[in-house]
Amino acid sequence: MVKPHILLVTYPGQGHINPTLQFAKRLINNGVSVTYATSKFAVRRMNTTSVPDGLSFAAFTDDYLHGFKPGDDIQHYMAELKRLGSETLSELILTSANEGKRFTCVVYSVLLPWVGKVAAAAEIPSVLIWTQPATIFDIYYYYFNGYGDFIRNNVDDPSFLVKFPGLPELASRDLPSFFIPSNQYEFALPSLEEQMEILDEQTKPKVLVNTFDALEPEALKAIDKYNLVGIGPLIPSAFLDGKDPSDTYFGGDLFNSLKDYFEWLNSKPKSSVIYVSFGSISDLSKPQMEEIARGLLDSGRPFLWVIRENQDEEKQKEEDKLSCKEELKRQGKIVPWCSQVEVLSHPSVGCFVTHCGWNSTLESLTSGVPLVAFPQWTDQWTNAKLVADVWKTGVRVSNFNKEGIVEADEIKRCLELLMGNEERGIEMKSNAKKWKELARDAAKEGGSSNKNIKKFADEIAKHCQ
Repeated sequence: MVKPHILLVTYPGQGHINPTLQFAKRLINNGVSVTYATSKFAVRRMNTTSVPDGLSFAAFTDDYLHGFKPGDDIQHYMAELKRLGSETLSELILTSANEGKRFTCVVYSVLLPWVGKVAAAAEIPSVLIWTQPATIFDIYYYYFNGYGDFIRNNVDDPSFLVKFPGLPELASRDLPSFFIPSNQYEFALPSLEEQMEILDEQTKPKVLVNTFDALEPEALKAIDKYNLVGIGPLIPSAFLDGKDPSDTYFGGDLFNSLKDYFEWLNSKPKSSVIYVSFGSISDLSKPQMEEIARGLLDSGRPFLWVIRENQDEEKQKEEDKLSCKEELKRQGKIVPWCSQVEVLSHPSVGCFVTHCGWNSTLESLTSGVPLVAFPQWTDQWTNAKLVADVWKTGVRVSNFNKEGIVEADEIKRCLELLMGNEERGIEMKSNAKKWKELARDAAKEGGSSNKNIKKFADEIAKHCQ
């Protein structure tokens, strides 16, 4: 029997690459070969010297040799990604078929609806892998199917509430930022709408979602016309089921050698450290950075704060701009990068101040670490709502000043709630431990996500018989 072979295509952002690489590993463990395709820049950043047997890489150009950077024209970037990516992938599919290595299926991530069209033109079945929560998928579906005008006409009203079938009641601040009038990413909604239209051309299409059944049982089943399947959390085995201690992230990190922070973490008592990170994209303003710094100092607790090095060498490093830099160095540790899932798994970490990107949120759930939710944009607002009000594993910052800044007192309040011994904080820590066990149950042999991935691999294999 011919071995099934999947072409897995992902948007070249770290938040997309990490989970899709983990999905590739899961497929390989279930007897499927995977060709992983993303931009040349993203592939160059990966450590591809030691990869599992059955995984190969295919890079396509997006005409941005150094990747997309803040300040670049996002509309032009997305257009070039589509134009050049479509050409390269069409050629790859044809070449592979001519060599007797025809792809059995194409799996592609969000923001790349054109990949579905490339697959259809080649008469290869395609499946969307959704790297955000099922709740977000449902919200976008409802937006494009009857709720769009209602949301657009009311989203600026802070008192606005909407109740979608199968989802919790959501306020304006709980909806994806792409809905707000000031949204600068105009490409996003048309791209997502095109994605829904492609799915609607199929009968009951399968959508693979980086979540698990116990986490979003209603959201996964809210829309009858789609088959949403939980396959997460897509996190390395070393930090999840423990079956493969060597299975860690191997993609896209510039600072793999900078692990001196582990010695520092080892010197701290259990659950005493505040971990602070806002992901690979979010850029906080100088005033907001100052307030976070002051909140951390006022908490009196040790902290590990990730402040990315500025990519523009003409600009001063962000940590050098902080007025209280010396105080910060005495109380905590500032690093330009860290292995986040390893940090969250460290026993000295007591809470996580995060932008609530979905990867960060899932990593905290899997590690049993409660969150201070500090959302910035896109799905993060909804993720923060789920963390604070549905799963109850953290607290969401509020009390913004007139400039839209969260001040030090509010940050300190949230930290004290999670790091102290108040009843509400104890409940959140208890919930975090509960979700940790449920996440690991889903991933282990016989768990819901483990079975769902096996079933998908078996379905792909049938196409080869």
